[in-house]
Amino acid sequence: MEKTVNLASSIKVRNEKSFLESFVSFLIYTVLILFAIACVLPFWIVFINSFATESSLIQNGFQFWPSDFGMEAYQFLLRGNQVFSSYGITVIVTAAGTTAALWITATFAYVLAHPKIKYNNLLSMMTYIPMVFGTGLVGFYLLIVNWLHLKDTIWALMLPYLVNPFLAFIFVSFYRSLPFEINESATVDGANEWRIFFQIVRPIITPVMVTVALFYALQFWNDWWLGLLFIDNSDLYPLQILLRQLLGSADALRLTASYGISPPSTGLKLAMVIVTIGPIIFAYPFIQKYFVKGLTLGAVKG
Repeated sequence: MEKTVNLASSIKVRNEKSFLESFVSFLIYTVLILFAIACVLPFWIVFINSFATESSLIQNGFQFWPSDFGMEAYQFLLRGNQVFSSYGITVIVTAAGTTAALWITATFAYVLAHPKIKYNNLLSMMTYIPMVFGTGLVGFYLLIVNWLHLKDTIWALMLPYLVNPFLAFIFVSFYRSLPFEINESATVDGANEWRIFFQIVRPIITPVMVTVALFYALQFWNDWWLGLLFIDNSDLYPLQILLRQLLGSADALRLTASYGISPPSTGLKLAMVIVTIGPIIFAYPFIQKYFVKGLTLGAVKG
């Protein structure tokens, strides 16, 4: 009789735990779904209203499904070949700049983290100081224009961002978490530092490299500051500078009644967001798995 009572009480406790776990899981999934909707909803409003007519946006504002669709904003944005030329410039700068910056930062951080390098502490201090204090605008401009003669060249859009101190220290932190016995074993087998880095260390740091590459790609893609400072040739305008000028010209035309033109200034802003953010959004699904794996992927197994 006592065993039956104990069995019934244990089943009751198990059922209560199962119900509590199910309820907690339901709450967690509900919160996650609501959070996902809150993240996706603003992007949907921007995307769908970029196809609305200007009159619909003025009369009804932003809607989940516009009452009147039109392509005026995209027609105004994509007229001529300048947008495609600027898109090409930005793609080239982002691809080449990200690749160069990634490898330069990874190898430079490897030197900073290597315990056998004689002056790695001095190099670390020289890297840390610019990250904290930055540089003066006048000196930076004179360096690029007068000393390096990079004004109105595509190099002016890439070279200043080839080494980001913060991202370099992310690499340094990960390198120092790796056992130095890896290097010692490879050195005993006759490998030099280049072979150790590219054949042993490089596969281990793949998640870190992909994460840092994403940061660099976002920096190069969204940058407008270097184009504003150093690019006067319209053929070399990056996408962000061109869109800024298009928006300014649209506002000027809208305020000038003598032209007899009413450009879709509100819809143009939404179309600009979609055009500039599209490639970055499409890149995230291919990079997400490396974030999930974490920075310790490939650690030494005993």
